[in-house]
Amino acid sequence: MNPKVDFYFSKNEKWQKETEKLRTIVLDCQLSEELKWGVPCYTFQKNNIVLIHDFKEYCALLFFKGALLKDTDRILVQQTANVQSARQIRFTNIQQITELEPALKTYIYEAVEVEKAGLKFEFKKTEEFTVAEEFQTKLDENPDLKTAFEALTPGRQRAYMLHFSAPKQSKTRASRIEKAIPHILNGKGLND
Repeated sequence: MNPKVDFYFSKNEKWQKETEKLRTIVLDCQLSEELKWGVPCYTFQKNNIVLIHDFKEYCALLFFKGALLKDTDRILVQQTANVQSARQIRFTNIQQITELEPALKTYIYEAVEVEKAGLKFEFKKTEEFTVAEEFQTKLDENPDLKTAFEALTPGRQRAYMLHFSAPKQSKTRASRIEKAIPHILNGKGLND
């Protein structure tokens, strides 16, 4: 156990028993415990394997390369349509965790084997993401914006494209784009 991570297990009383049980299970699998992105992250030879996180409605184990796991028990969940590689196993009570403990360990060991084998997930290329029509119009009208956008890292480009294409109404998409243009021109990402 890493003392830097201890705070996480007492901060959310709603999921405290569940996350502590998940911690015990993961540590039984001989992974190293670290704090990354403000949550407990478990690694094998410095490679991220799984993390524990909690939400309002559930707590979860998130497997970084979950899409590469066999999921024989059909318990892995794709968090949103935009999540490519990661998969979660969600829990709403400690009994679920206790019942699934053997399966959880199997999934964790399989995730370690995926890492040992050097398997990589084939991510969608940036150009495969949908560009909102309103944003494409701005790019076509403003060469400086197009140049600045193309200079961003692929991850920043994807974040903007997902952010711009998410709203159903054109007015909302246009508003998001207008707010983001100064950031893009300054070489900043969506959350910088």
